[in-house]
Amino acid sequence: MSAQLVAEHGLTINDYEALLHLARAEDGRMRRVDLAERLILTASGVTRLLDGLEAAGLVERASCASDRRVTYAVLTAAGRTKLHEASESHMADIRAYFEGRFSSEELKQLAALLGRLPGAADAAGEDCAA
Repeated sequence: MSAQLVAEHGLTINDYEALLHLARAEDGRMRRVDLAERLILTASGVTRLLDGLEAAGLVERASCASDRRVTYAVLTAAGRTKLHEASESHMADIRAYFEGRFSSEELKQLAALLGRLPGAADAAGEDCAA
């Protein structure tokens, strides 16, 4: 699925996840350090990732007016469009993967079990396309 995401949309799975986090964040912006934490990346890792997204025009950098040490990653309109396009095919791929391996009843059971994980209630019925 990761290779298909790259081939169809030019996004790595980390690129996609970064765009998804930004789309769900207030005003489409997050402190870079918070984004790194969510993506389980080091500061230099998130910098490399965001540099590529910035070069593609999907994310831009913004500074904090009250603290010059803080830098934000901000989702651009192009980034939101790219995420929406990628989400449609990526979610279809995920759906096909699970539907090809589990019956309807098993999928309901799996959803119920995963729904008991911490934070799952916050994502219930969430539109992953943002």
